[in-house]
Amino acid sequence: MSNETWLLPEGIEEVLPPRAAFLEAKRRAILDLYHSWGYELVIPPLIEYLESLLTGTGDDLDLQTFKLTDQLNGRMMGVRADMTPQVARIDAHQLRRTTPTRLCYMGTVLHTRPQGFDASRAPLQIGLELYGHSGVESDVEVFQLMVETLQTCGVDDVYFDLGHVGIYRGLVKQAGLDAHQEAALFDALQRKAKPEIQDMLSMLKIDAAVHDMLLALADLNGGDEVLIKMDKVLAKANTEVKKAISELKDMVAAIARCIPNLSLHYDLAELRGYHYHTGVVFAAFASGKGSAIAQGGRYDGIGEVFGNTRPATGFSTDLKTLLAFNQEQVVQQAGIFAPAVDDEPLRQAVAKSRAAGERVIVELPGQSGDGQDLDCDRQFIKEKDQWVIKPI
Repeated sequence: MSNETWLLPEGIEEVLPPRAAFLEAKRRAILDLYHSWGYELVIPPLIEYLESLLTGTGDDLDLQTFKLTDQLNGRMMGVRADMTPQVARIDAHQLRRTTPTRLCYMGTVLHTRPQGFDASRAPLQIGLELYGHSGVESDVEVFQLMVETLQTCGVDDVYFDLGHVGIYRGLVKQAGLDAHQEAALFDALQRKAKPEIQDMLSMLKIDAAVHDMLLALADLNGGDEVLIKMDKVLAKANTEVKKAISELKDMVAAIARCIPNLSLHYDLAELRGYHYHTGVVFAAFASGKGSAIAQGGRYDGIGEVFGNTRPATGFSTDLKTLLAFNQEQVVQQAGIFAPAVDDEPLRQAVAKSRAAGERVIVELPGQSGDGQDLDCDRQFIKEKDQWVIKPI
């Protein structure tokens, strides 16, 4: 019988050198970027009680969460599948500020199932949240940082998808649909199954104008022409829908001012995070990847259960996914090889080189291999009682 104790679970992977060092360098660069915009780093716990971990997130996150029993008190706990609810709890319950609060985070999350073909079940989630401001300016700030995060990771050939969950939610209210009808129609819209949507709407006793607007959502996707078309198609919508349309247009105009020449796409039937988000939603897509590589949007009110309702907007992504698109050659930093000599001047020379950022590998007595075998391109050599660095 073969020994397979080294195998990892499906969808769980490890990052090896030199890729791990490259990932860490990008992690630092991204957190430095967020810091420069005023975002404070938080480190939520890996595991929490379920009622806190799943607050306001809907069934999708519940199904993605590994659950276990706390042996100290018998309560159910979960291993985080998304850090956003945790950061919302920190803002609402721990910090309790009245001013706008900018928080960022990075850490591994765990999923019961992969979220796409060959996706990881242990993404390295990185993201940020902005609490305490409900205007389009905060949505645009978060969107701009999502774009800069992708640029920092060297992700090219990206297009961005924008929508607003308030448009569908307002039309559902105008149609008077119950929760079951709303969910069934929502599912069909996500699949853009137009015949199914048509059959479903025909069975409902709703106003003809609302019927036509709901049916039209599946076709309201594309470029700038969508912004013009939706005014005509949704002309008879209620004030809630009109407000959502206005917010989406304001967002687009602000993005054009801050990040000109960006490739934008609009899809009014794309309702990712529908039970979680409350306003504008956005996502980034890269060539060759069917699912979003980064996504976010507005989710006001998530802090209510923690006793502090605040406007909120944010985005998140998986750093490992982003770096898979990076074309930069990953090369291990060449080192300096130091011989196994008990010599104080050599120890001082090694310490000085390390303090200057060099990678110095000291030979171990009796080891196999030399400096070249350890990826060193230079070595310490003693010349006239001085240790100097020479090419190998």
